[in-house]
Amino acid sequence: MSDWQAWVGNQQTQTDTLTPALLDRFRATIDSETSGHIAPQGIHFALCLPNAATATLGPDGHPPRGRFLPPIELPRRMWASSSIEFLVPIRSGASIRRISKIAAVRAKSGNSGALVFVDVEHHNFADDVLAVTETQCLVYRGDGAPAAAAPGPDANAPDWPWQRSLTPQPPLLFRFSALTFNSHRIQYDLPYARDAEGYRGLVVHGPLTATLLLDLCARQLGPNALSRFAFRGVSPAYAGETLHLRGYAEGGELTLAAFGSDGREVMTAKASR
Repeated sequence: MSDWQAWVGNQQTQTDTLTPALLDRFRATIDSETSGHIAPQGIHFALCLPNAATATLGPDGHPPRGRFLPPIELPRRMWASSSIEFLVPIRSGASIRRISKIAAVRAKSGNSGALVFVDVEHHNFADDVLAVTETQCLVYRGDGAPAAAAPGPDANAPDWPWQRSLTPQPPLLFRFSALTFNSHRIQYDLPYARDAEGYRGLVVHGPLTATLLLDLCARQLGPNALSRFAFRGVSPAYAGETLHLRGYAEGGELTLAAFGSDGREVMTAKASR
């Protein structure tokens, strides 16, 4: 495994605009109950997107490595977790500037073989005011799907007073891929997802599940109620299978989770008001 420490500190800056049309499409995609000029939390997932030319995409549909992200040889890449701080709500029409930096690169060995974790810090400015910070962890691994997690806490237990269940279908995955300019083939190419990466179906985007948990909070607490939100992907969620969103609050602290139809914990999250 190569030494990737020379990539730590690598930076890039991107710009964008939160147009009214993008805001409307974001809300429509997740069936948001919010309205008005203030965007729902999570809108930053759809801003300052990679603009790699189609001809340069890799076999998995991801942009090429070696520009901003290090050229790690392991073929599979997933968004493992994020820790987000919401400082200022983002308004429709805002000019967005994102400064991104490679914060750490860590090589490890797991049950599935070699792994490389890359932490990326993002500072998102809206009209030159720092609005959202995020530390995102990407994981690179070898061929084959990650092992499925064991069933977690019962998704129907009474200690989850916040409950919403839905069945993500391919049109939802397609819309979210379009919103985030995400061409990872596990979200839209079933033969590839099944035969090349070893999943049993189309995989729901990790940030889509996170966005749905943010939306669950908005349904319970009102829009833009959170100051912090951290999530970790545990196992895949699949199109056509029920996804259970759950949560509860203790004071200003929130515990959230998403479960698959078979009881697997798909995502865990913590949030603060």
